[in-house]
Amino acid sequence: IEQWCEANGIEPPKRPSTSEPSKSASACSPAERSKIESLIQKLTSGGPEDQRSAAGEIRLLAKRNADNRVAIAEAGAIPLLVGLLSVPDSRTQEHAVTALLNLSIYESNKGNIVSSGAVPGIVHVLKRGSMEARENAAATLFSLSVIDENKVTIGSSGAISPLVTLLSEGTQRGKKDAATALFNLCIYQGNKGKAVRAGVIPTLMRLLTEPGGGMVDEALAILAILSSHPEGKAAIGSAEAVPVLVEFIGTGSPRNKENAAAVLVHLCSGDRQYIAQAQELGVMAPLLELAQNGTDRGKRKATQLIERMSRIREQEQQEVQTQTEHQAQNDDIQPPLIINLDIDT
Repeated sequence: IEQWCEANGIEPPKRPSTSEPSKSASACSPAERSKIESLIQKLTSGGPEDQRSAAGEIRLLAKRNADNRVAIAEAGAIPLLVGLLSVPDSRTQEHAVTALLNLSIYESNKGNIVSSGAVPGIVHVLKRGSMEARENAAATLFSLSVIDENKVTIGSSGAISPLVTLLSEGTQRGKKDAATALFNLCIYQGNKGKAVRAGVIPTLMRLLTEPGGGMVDEALAILAILSSHPEGKAAIGSAEAVPVLVEFIGTGSPRNKENAAAVLVHLCSGDRQYIAQAQELGVMAPLLELAQNGTDRGKRKATQLIERMSRIREQEQQEVQTQTEHQAQNDDIQPPLIINLDIDT
């Protein structure tokens, strides 16, 4: 979240501490509080234009600092903003969802946003809003999904399929927002199958091989999570991923090497065809290098693969030896002597 805030020019949340102030400890000045109350009044009883402008101003105030995020939530803005997610005006939708995004950066606001029924409205914007609104809706879902119980709520709200769509057709920023949301949501096992059935694997494979490679980090990270799920493993295998994974194990960044190896570990579990294919593509040399000089996780994954390949080779040698012994035993057995007696009668 801190990285996302830095990339988008938003003051990041303060790290939690034992002395974190309560919501009522907002340090907003009286003038700022008066401004916020005026904006809340516009959201409550103003016409469409007043609501649009008020949502836009709240969006900017919530972007500015944590004290504003506390004060805006205290003033009752969250349910009013949620109500604007379903209005026909696309600009109002965009302001509302982005204001909720900025408010969600303050940890204590996340639960309030979800309990106010925001998730269905955010998903609506994700499906039908302007491109900027869709991107910010995806970023909001990512922010909210930091809380584990929200992963379940968001996953069951129909969010995953439009996130996959945004991952496929969005701008570079939109793809990254969709990817971070999908990564977080798929940490929960129950969302992995939904992502696979929504077609995320072919999309991720395209991102791995597209010119420029701007989404490689995100795509490999999501594949590493999904490969632990039976449907994910099957879909990755069907996507002919082994050559791409072997390439990244050999030439990728340290993080990409470890994630590619993690995917291959799951893919090769119980499937000799993938192990054989990886060996034919020359995976052993880069695996040995990764086991020696990779990240801690990369070393573990490389070692797992090397040990698995060694066991398979030993099993194959044992099978050949057993087959040879059986053949030798058969060669030692003489066929029975058959005597034909022709008796004239």
